[in-house]
Order: sequence, then structure tokens, then C-alpha cells
Amino acid sequence: MQDRCDAKVFGGVKSQNPCKALEKTGVLSFHAVYANLSASELVAAALERLEGVLSEDGALAVDTGEHTGRSAKDKFIVDEPAIRADVWWNATNQKMSPEHFTRLTDTVRGYLAGQELFIQDLYAGADPEHRIRVRVVTTNAWHAQFARNMFIRPPVEDLGNFTPDYVILHAPDLALDAETYALRSSTAVALSFEQKLIVIAGTQYAGEIKKSIFTVMNWLLPPKGVLPMHCSANIDSTGDSALFFGLSGTGKTTLSSDRNRPLIGDDEHGWSDEGVFNFEGGCYAKVIRLSKDAEPDIWNASHRFGVVLENVTVGDGGKLDLDDASRTENTRSCYPTNFIPNAVASGRGGKAQHVLMLTADAFGVLPPVAKLTPDQAMYHFLSGYTARIAGTEKGLGDEPEATFSACFGARFLPRPPAVYGELLRKRLAAGQVSCWLINTGWTGGAYGTGKRMSLAYTRAILAAVLGDTLKNATFEVEPYFGLSIPRHVEGVPDQVLNPAQAWADKAAYDAQAKKLVSLFEKNAEGFAAEVSPEVLQSVAGAVA
Repeated sequence: MQDRCDAKVFGGVKSQNPCKALEKTGVLSFHAVYANLSASELVAAALERLEGVLSEDGALAVDTGEHTGRSAKDKFIVDEPAIRADVWWNATNQKMSPEHFTRLTDTVRGYLAGQELFIQDLYAGADPEHRIRVRVVTTNAWHAQFARNMFIRPPVEDLGNFTPDYVILHAPDLALDAETYALRSSTAVALSFEQKLIVIAGTQYAGEIKKSIFTVMNWLLPPKGVLPMHCSANIDSTGDSALFFGLSGTGKTTLSSDRNRPLIGDDEHGWSDEGVFNFEGGCYAKVIRLSKDAEPDIWNASHRFGVVLENVTVGDGGKLDLDDASRTENTRSCYPTNFIPNAVASGRGGKAQHVLMLTADAFGVLPPVAKLTPDQAMYHFLSGYTARIAGTEKGLGDEPEATFSACFGARFLPRPPAVYGELLRKRLAAGQVSCWLINTGWTGGAYGTGKRMSLAYTRAILAAVLGDTLKNATFEVEPYFGLSIPRHVEGVPDQVLNPAQAWADKAAYDAQAKKLVSLFEKNAEGFAAEVSPEVLQSVAGAVA
């Protein structure tokens, strides 16, 4: 169907017209279409439309209303014959029938036709060989600015002939009737891989835009032999890359931020034969209680014009109150990567030489550092373990609670986790990459008895790992997970390296270690059938 072009396009590339701006969207617009506006134009439009307020530094602060985080239970993948057998169907990747998706897209397109529209044409993937072109169509100027910050902004000369590979139809203020579209609520985040179309409705939270494209990249890259990763990445002076995997609270952002190692990106990357590349052109940092002293780069980046702040309190005179969690603990700052002083402009790095899997083990069992074999790395990658404690989330008691998220990002995986695990194992083996498990959690006892691992110790461990000073170290194997622990790391007390020695109560340590092993084994039942026996046996300890 030919797109109707009754609207006038404002801004953007002069060669654009309404038909070109709406190409492949299916939207029949009768109102103004604002295509590829600049940051200043979008911020001005957002203020004029009362979508947000300015901080004293020029950041645009917005309120996302009811939804202050992702709606994981409202995510759907269209159940199409060509992709059905390859999707990891689960509580997150829920099936939506093609008929319901058609009904949904018809409704959303009809709604968008009656609105002023803001369009941004952007890239996902810093490596041109693995890049996709994304067209975001939204009803809010601030969401367009978010997308402009978050993804890679093409040079102006690329916009005149821009044809999208994927389209996002974004209707944040449209509350849907759940029964009509077979939904759980009035919110929908629905993705069709065959139609290359994403529909987001009923939620203002901008992270849905970001993560929907991450899901697309997680779908497209594995068949090309490229590993998509939920990780941060930086490079050394030679351009070689280091990867930092880890769930919330493990220190991924803090530890990958190093003035001596330029940052490729903070969240989403691909690993190809040529090296590591960022999917994005921006950062989406959590800023609750952000300290200028502890995180100066993120703090400074969040106090600039063009930044989008979600649910951050703006006080008198436009002063930001980053300590105020009255709206949510999940306050966010979205800014271009080049707001970070030592960011890699190309978004690309050389081949990965070091992989670090971070965990905050509140059980106090895992060592602060352990060297992993490729099979062990696959096991821990598929486990994606950390632990939550009281105070980090509502409803948690005094005891730590184990959390497992396959590949450190299960909610964004459209394919079975073993697909990504196997890609990681092959890359580690082929490139002779060193892989390490780093525990930034508790030592000398579990949460409540022991103490949090010293950041100074963790940084000393990272310096040793990334500086290759552990290559010739002497290792011992602990008995519960079969992990190889270095006997000495410069700057770290020897007794801290082996958790059994760090605990005063050895019987309590043994009991806690057996408990954690059982939790890992129970979780591994979910992927045991998809991996080789060697992977499962690689973590078998000597203690029954």
C-alpha cells in the first residue's frame, strides 16, 4: 500500500518529502511530520508541548508516568511460520498471532495518523557490515530526542536516501484494550521479525525503544556468526578490547569506566571476526544517588544540554536532585556516548583479549577472581548469576536471593541461550581469549556476616588481569565449583583470594557453598539438554 502524503514535513533533509519520511511505516499522516530534527529543535519542541522541563544545565527532564521501567510481561513476538522454530518462547517472548498483530498495527497506525509525528532515522551497529537502519516514528519530541541520543546518528548525506530496515511505531499515550489484542494489559511491545516492524504502545518508558532494537540485533547476528552481547567494553593502548558482563549491582559500569582505557560502550555490543563494536551511539545510565566524586564522567554527561533525564526530580532554579527516589529507584540519564571524555569515536575496538563476568555473590562463596576454561565460561555465561539483598528491591528478606539471567540478559534473547553460549565458547577458544569470573560481592561470610569486597581489591585484580600479569601465576582449584584461583595477586591479601580461608567459620562456609552449588545446579536444568556434557562437567567440584 502506498503511504499517503497529506502532511507537510518540517526540518530534516531538504530532499525529504512526506512520502519519503513515512516510507515503510504504513502510516497515512494528515498532520505535521517533523523529520530528523536536531537536538535543539527537538528540545524546543518538547518544551513548547510541555513534555518536560529544563534543568539549570539544559538537560530535558521528563516524567514517564505509570511505567518507570520496562514492561517485561507485555512483550510479544509475532508467531510467524518462518521464525517459529527458532524463537525461545517463554514468559518474556510471548506469542502473538499474526491476526492480533495486524489488528494492533492497524489501530496504532490509525492513531498515529491523527497526531503530529516526530521521525528519526538512525543506525544500530557501529560496524557497517552488521549495521541496520532504524526509523523511529513517535508522537513525542522527547522520545525522538531519546532515540537520537541512544542510537547512532547518520551523517546528513546519508539521510536523503535513507530506507529503513526496521521501523518502530511508537504510541506511548495510546492505552489499548487488552481483550481486543489478546494482551495482558493496556501496554504492548510487539515485534514482527518477518515484517521488520516493532509496535510500542501504552508506555512512556523510553527504554522499550532501546531494548526492542537490542532484541532485533540478538536475532539477526547469530546466523552471521557474530555474538551479540549485553556488556560494556573498553580498549587498551593497542586497541584490543575487554568485555564486562554483569547484572545490575555488580559494578559493570563502574569497572569498565577507566580513564586509561577508552570506552567503546556501556551496554550492548557485537563480537565479530574483525573485533568488538557498539550497537549504540549513546548511554542510558542509572543515576539514582549518582555521586560526582565516584562517577564524574556520568555525572558531568548528565548535566548538559541535549540529555534526556527520566523521572529525575528538578527543584527550584532547575537544580537536579539525584538523591530523590520518590518516583522510582530507576531514574535514568540518556546522553550521546561522545559526552564521555575518553569514548571511542568509531564505537569499535579490536579483538577481545579479556572477558570478565562480574557477579555480586551475597552468599560469600565465590572467589574474588577465578580463571575460567571455555567450557566453564559457557556455563557461567548461561547461568548469568548474581544475588540480590534486602534494600535493593522491595519484598526481599534478610537472606540473599540468587538471581540467574541467561547470558546476562535473558529478557532480550529471542533465540535459545545455548545459541549465544556456543558462540561465546567458540570465540574464546579460537582467539585464545582469557576469561575470568570476578566476584564484587561478599567475602569472609555471607551478607549480614561478611563484608563487601573492597573496590580497591577489585581494581587491583582488574589491573592484574588486563595487564596479563596473571599469565604465569600459580593457581589452586577450589572444591565446590572447580574454579582456578590465583594464589597471589599484587595488592590483594592472599587469604582474601580463597573464600574458604576468608571465612572464620569453616563449617558455615561449607554449608553455604553447598547451598549455592545446589542453586546453580537447579538453574542449569534449564539449559542442560542444550549443551555438551563437557560444559556441565567443567564446573563439577570435588566435594559432593
